[in-house]
Amino acid sequence: MEILKHVLVFLHFLGFSGLIGGALAQIRAPEKTVTRIMMDGAWTQLVTGLLLVGINEPNVNHAKVGIKLLALLVIVYFLFTNRKKILQSNAFFTVLGLSVFNVA
Repeated sequence: MEILKHVLVFLHFLGFSGLIGGALAQIRAPEKTVTRIMMDGAWTQLVTGLLLVGINEPNVNHAKVGIKLLALLVIVYFLFTNRKKILQSNAFFTVLGLSVFNVA
């Protein structure tokens, strides 16, 4: 069970790096779009985060998990609704800011 937990944490960090890396790669671009790596990173974080909560159920701070889940659902909403359009700067920086917030 400990190995599974470490694998899920590793995948969770990969999802985070994909989400943040995809956003930071186009921070200076005049037209910001939702990239595949950003979508995959967000979904990876969502799935692995839920699995980590399921594995660690007795030791989970539910308030912290709820806030992180809410922030990630907002990120997924912005990415999913704008996946075929150019991201407005406020939506882009909301996604980037909430992603960084989730780490803290």
